[in-house]
Amino acid sequence: MPELKTQKNDASVEAFLNSVEDEKKRQDSYAILELMKEVTGADPVMWGTSIIGFGNYHYKYASGREGDWMVAGFSPRKQNLTVYLTSGIAQYGELLEKLGKYTTGKGCLYIKKLEHVNLDVLRELVKQSVENLAKGNVLEEG
Repeated sequence: MPELKTQKNDASVEAFLNSVEDEKKRQDSYAILELMKEVTGADPVMWGTSIIGFGNYHYKYASGREGDWMVAGFSPRKQNLTVYLTSGIAQYGELLEKLGKYTTGKGCLYIKKLEHVNLDVLRELVKQSVENLAKGNVLEEG
C-alpha cells in the first residue's frame, strides 16, 4: 500500500503562519490555532507543507489500509480556511445550522473569513469531533 503523502514533520508552525500573505487570513489562522490548542490540549504540528495538526491517532480500515493522522487540524488555503474534522461532517447537522457561512467537504469545513462563523459553535464542532474520534466514530475509507 502506498504511504500517505501528508506526514507529520518538524517544520515550524509559526514560520508557516507568518508566511501567509493575507493579513486577515493570518490573524484568523492564529485564532483557529488557539481554539484548537485549547480544545484538543495538543501542541500544533505541521503535517506536510500546509496543514497544522493537533494530536495523532492510528487508523485501520476494513480494507487493511492504515496510517497515522491528526485528531483535528486546519490550513489557511488561498481560497479559504480549511478546518479538518477527522470524525466527519455529516453527523453535526444541528451544530452546522448554527455555524454561519461555510461550505463542506467529506471531512472539512471551508470558511472564507472567521468573522462569518460563530466561534463558540466552531469550538463545539471541534470538541465533538475529537470526542467522537476517541470513541472510534470516524470516517470510513473513501
